[in-house]
Amino acid sequence: MKRKTTRLFLLVLISAFLAGVGYKVAEQLWIMKSRELKKNPLKVLDYLPEAALQIKDFHRSQVDGDRKVWEIFGDEARYLKEQKQAVIKNPRILFYSKEGKTLEATGSEGNLFFTAEQADLQGSIDNMQMRGDVQISYQGFIFNTDELLYFKSKDQVVSPGKVTLKGEGMELEGVGMEIALQDEKLHLAQNVKTKLEPDKISKKGKSP
Repeated sequence: MKRKTTRLFLLVLISAFLAGVGYKVAEQLWIMKSRELKKNPLKVLDYLPEAALQIKDFHRSQVDGDRKVWEIFGDEARYLKEQKQAVIKNPRILFYSKEGKTLEATGSEGNLFFTAEQADLQGSIDNMQMRGDVQISYQGFIFNTDELLYFKSKDQVVSPGKVTLKGEGMELEGVGMEIALQDEKLHLAQNVKTKLEPDKISKKGKSP
């Protein structure tokens, strides 16, 4: 009876000791993670499962040297870890050329697609997509379309569907628009229709 009691007592002691060691290890790991998260809050993404992280008043930008390449704003961003993308509500994107000219686009919903090497909100972006009542402002013209794509590798903005363009003295319609941001070239692929008002165009070109 004494032996059984002694063994039971030893088992309880060992269990208590292991529990204490486990608690201390867990405590130290938590302290280390807490410090890491304070330095970089977005590191929390590494510990999240498939569930999404939501960020209010989203803003992100890319800088090349002293020049800002693009920036994006949104009412809310939802990061999807497994899909390596972020979904933006009511996005507003601005692209900046080397000459300082700006292309601005707004829509109902946007997506940022991250590279596989660093797939988080701090990682590099491969492409962007914008959908739903997309409006683009570029060099005095207003474009309306349903979808807009940005390809980082080509530094190019593309709208695969129908596009309407309005400017002073000009209206244009077509399908499949491409804008080379740095070359400042615009191309409509097909079904192009043009309406010109020469009087308004000539007045615009005159000096005040």
